[in-house]
Amino acid sequence: MIQLIHARIPQSPLQCNQAHCTLYNTYGRWGDRKDCYALNATSPETEEELLAAVSFAVKHNLKAKVVTRFSHSMPKLACPDQALQSSFFISTERYNRRIQIDAANAVVTADAGVSLRQLIDAVDAAGFSLVVSPYWEGITIGGLISTGAHGSSWWGKGGSVHDHVVGLTIVVPASQSEGFAKILRLEPQDSLFNAAKLSLGVLGAISKVKLRVEPSFKRSITYNFTSDVRLEDLYGEHAKKYEFADITWYPSQHTAVYRYDSRVPLNTSGNGVFDFIGFQDTSTLIAESVRATETDNEKTISMHGKCLSAATTLEYRKMIANGLKNDGISFLGYPVIGHQSKMQASGSCLNSPVPTNSCPWDPRIKGLFFFETTSILPALVFRDFALDLKKLRDLNPEHFCGADNYNGIFLRYIKASDAYLGQSENSVVVDFNYYRADDESSPRLNQDIWEELEQMLFFKYGGKPHWGKNRNIAFLGVDKKFPNYNKFIDAKQQLDPQNVFSSNWSDEILFGKELEKSDGCALEGLCICSEHRHCSPQNGYYCSRGLVYEDARVCRYSKTTPSSSIGN
Repeated sequence: MIQLIHARIPQSPLQCNQAHCTLYNTYGRWGDRKDCYALNATSPETEEELLAAVSFAVKHNLKAKVVTRFSHSMPKLACPDQALQSSFFISTERYNRRIQIDAANAVVTADAGVSLRQLIDAVDAAGFSLVVSPYWEGITIGGLISTGAHGSSWWGKGGSVHDHVVGLTIVVPASQSEGFAKILRLEPQDSLFNAAKLSLGVLGAISKVKLRVEPSFKRSITYNFTSDVRLEDLYGEHAKKYEFADITWYPSQHTAVYRYDSRVPLNTSGNGVFDFIGFQDTSTLIAESVRATETDNEKTISMHGKCLSAATTLEYRKMIANGLKNDGISFLGYPVIGHQSKMQASGSCLNSPVPTNSCPWDPRIKGLFFFETTSILPALVFRDFALDLKKLRDLNPEHFCGADNYNGIFLRYIKASDAYLGQSENSVVVDFNYYRADDESSPRLNQDIWEELEQMLFFKYGGKPHWGKNRNIAFLGVDKKFPNYNKFIDAKQQLDPQNVFSSNWSDEILFGKELEKSDGCALEGLCICSEHRHCSPQNGYYCSRGLVYEDARVCRYSKTTPSSSIGN
């Protein structure tokens, strides 16, 4: 009880007062830094109450959005329209009690608000394992499948959780004679199933999710910290050899970390835990100190400072094996072997027993604040992208120290999917985090490098965006990148013809709308610059061509003012 009282847990993203309700994401600010409001909210606890909530919204012509207890999406998919009086939140925070395991058929059915950690532990207690999951456990089952969250695997059904879904219950708008809302129970043979299992929340309110499980197993993990030479040739064989393979690439350090990760029999000795360093319970003082150092390096344009930190971070990760613990307490050596339930996802900062500790990005402290770009590339083009990245890196390796301070360039694997908004071919997920300024008008050190890399991924190589991450520009032209996109739009019109679950915000993402350009819009990824004013000329950042991908338009620092804008 003492630990419970003093624990620092993330605050609820939904905050209501007598006037209205405000939705935040877990980082405290959305991509456009504008707040997200609704007149009121409801928190159903049963499917019947969820049905009543949707019925209420439809009957009163409200724009409804389902929100979760974690709110980790970076795009504003969970925000209703700007009109306060006609907006309504439906929170699944209390809809998290039922987890039903059908051992005979090896499936588990969970309420949409059940957290990933709840689900993993319940399945494990029944003698089963979820085959794949995201690495971060602080998400709900409804939220994670809605945004295409994933682990890493080209084996079996692959690394995307929605591809392991075998049943789905969703509450959708209906006619007055049907009570304004109805419950649909979908299975793989149903025509709407491939739309509903990765829906961005725009089809209706997910009620229950049914997932395939397997008998419990253990995993054996070893990290190989080595040179990044030939990474562009080795990535495919690495994924074929290890079921849960991934690669963490630190370009500034010329280092690649190959994860050798495969299942082993349940009777294999080992009681290991994966407590990923980035998700660990962190001292507020440390998180604030790291952020202060980052900010100082940005203001003084000190690449050397960032690179010193990147080198130190890499050595520390190597020393503690990224958070692997052989006995649940400390790292003693490779391989680390443990139950799937303890190795597949982590998030110890979610339940810190120390009041002065928290997740390092908790907005209540002055801790980490970052952008996250995640592009999903067809496996066949990854080699060319990696070679381009090396060309960009080799111009000046120090340019990449900012990302290497976080988790470098993180590479994972997902298989071709039959979800309409999923991947149409085996793919490599390219993910990197980098500094975001406290003030939207402040440019960032090496901003042009991150913008060129971002545009290279999405436009030169046609990468698809992760739906729950990214800045707005990642979604430009997204309707042309998914072969079954029109089938999804047809399903949307069929299930929600009045667009109850759509909004201006979610339409920006789903339809890849380009926003009106304004001064400084490129700094936050709200536009691609075509004029200097879209950058920050008053701070010496001007719209320029890419260094390797010359079609890119990026905000680059210069001590002298260019003669004119470069245009589109």
